[in-house]
Amino acid sequence: MAPERDTATRERNPVGATAATRPRAPRLDQPRPPRRRIIPEWDPEAFGRLSERIARFLGTGRFIVWMTIVIIVWVLWNIAAPRHLRFDEYPFIFLTLALSLQASYAAPLILLAQNRQDDRDRVNLEQDRKQNERSIADTEYLTREIAALRMGLGEVATRDWIRSELQDLVKELDEWRRHDGHPGHVVFPAERSDRSPGRDTDDH
Repeated sequence: MAPERDTATRERNPVGATAATRPRAPRLDQPRPPRRRIIPEWDPEAFGRLSERIARFLGTGRFIVWMTIVIIVWVLWNIAAPRHLRFDEYPFIFLTLALSLQASYAAPLILLAQNRQDDRDRVNLEQDRKQNERSIADTEYLTREIAALRMGLGEVATRDWIRSELQDLVKELDEWRRHDGHPGHVVFPAERSDRSPGRDTDDH
């Protein structure tokens, strides 16, 4: 019985035909083929720029003036024109539909423009925050460097200190000159100590 089953299975599934008819699994090292989409694709950046232009135009006085002129002409034409030339008689249903359609499209476009502006403001705020942090870090570094320079200069002889030392030395020399009784000749302490009494007597 067993050999007959194996033979029947081989007859139903030939060895060469099995590999050809088996569906191939997608390979992981290759990208998937693009799927067909019913909705057309568009560039979000270009659409955002267009929405900003429309929103910028809707917020100008030119748009209000032109819309007012169109509405006035529309109403006057459908009131004063001959009856066979009127296309939207009172209560102006077509005009109301057109204004509602314009408002329904204007609101999302304005919101999209505001969202893009918010994103730009958020990026600018983040950049300003990072710039402020760098400025604070640079200021702290410069403050530390200036403090270190001041501490280093505190141990260096400055011009005022040398001047004060020279003035003190001049005062001391004047006092020694008065004590020695030689107004025209200054005697330094080292020179005075080296002189002997007998040598001073011979000089005189």
